[in-house]
Amino acid sequence: MNKIKIAVIITKLELGGAQKVAISICEKLDKTKFETVLICGCGGILDEETKRKVRVIFVKDLVRQINPIKDLKALFKIYKILKQEKPDVVHTHSSKAGITGRVAAKLAGIKNIIHTIHGFSFNDTQSFFKRNLFIFLEKFCAKLSSKLIPVSTENIKKGLENNIGKKEQYHYIRLGVDINNFKNFNQIPSLKKELKIDNNDILVTTIGPFKPQKNLHDFIKIARNISKKHTNFKFVIVGDGILRPAFEKLIKDYDISKNIFLIGWRRDISNILNSTDIFVMTSLWEGLPISTIEAMCCKLAPVVNDVDGQREIVKNNITGFLIKPHDTDSSEEKILLLANNENLRLTMGQAAQDTIDETFSIDYMIKQHEELYIKVIKE
Repeated sequence: MNKIKIAVIITKLELGGAQKVAISICEKLDKTKFETVLICGCGGILDEETKRKVRVIFVKDLVRQINPIKDLKALFKIYKILKQEKPDVVHTHSSKAGITGRVAAKLAGIKNIIHTIHGFSFNDTQSFFKRNLFIFLEKFCAKLSSKLIPVSTENIKKGLENNIGKKEQYHYIRLGVDINNFKNFNQIPSLKKELKIDNNDILVTTIGPFKPQKNLHDFIKIARNISKKHTNFKFVIVGDGILRPAFEKLIKDYDISKNIFLIGWRRDISNILNSTDIFVMTSLWEGLPISTIEAMCCKLAPVVNDVDGQREIVKNNITGFLIKPHDTDSSEEKILLLANNENLRLTMGQAAQDTIDETFSIDYMIKQHEELYIKVIKE
């Protein structure tokens, strides 16, 4: 039997959920049945590491920002790569690569085109024109797709409500994480020591790139309001991005530089979460948030915004708290409730961990992808 060749396309290799899935597919598919190539833009934190693991082709003009000239150049370059590689399946991830990659694949004559929806490109915070433009593009690209892989059931609901694709196109595959790495952390958590934080202080952590979706302004506001009243709270943001200067200025203006730490991208997320007392996410939309799943693996009851994939994995008042977006007062209330009630924190944290079973594992996710690729080829 000839190997099935999969071309995986993603915009940029950052430390996000979409990137972890794309790299895992290339790295962990059964090598006796599949061959892979990863096509992506340049400048990601994971570029060098990924090159050592899997075969990667970089497209310098594939960028996240809308840039008509670069977008056309990226489209043509990906088209040429696909004509040369002749994959059996093209599998795109993230909004920009999802549009550019699917159009290029169709032009290249690829019959089997799959797209994973890591949250749609449109949301309620956008202007009427921008939101409807993205809905139109999602509809158009869905027509080019053999299958659409939603990472949460909310993706299916939202897609069908906006007439994106047909019901039979949707094939649900949840994101996978390295469960054992988080559940069975066997070292002494060291983040508090590293940041010179008193071990008895309450450490509140969030994780994500510095972009509008993550709404980190609200997290910083929460840090300011709690820090003014409670000196034993410290806050950590793991991640980085173009909004860093704006966040640094906001922290300076709030005069909380001693209470909040921007520690950049990190590879020791298990250590960070096991050092954390309370996990918070202020996102305005999500596909399926890997960071929340990882936090729950570490017996943390998350305080997160009630959006998309968050409400799929967090049971309100049982395994964590779901908060209306921008309701920072409620977020503060729940953070203080968990901080002041250790029994509640431990009970909810254990309940959170218990909900993350093997169906959240990377191996289970990879198995589902293998089955889908074979099914699509046969069809």
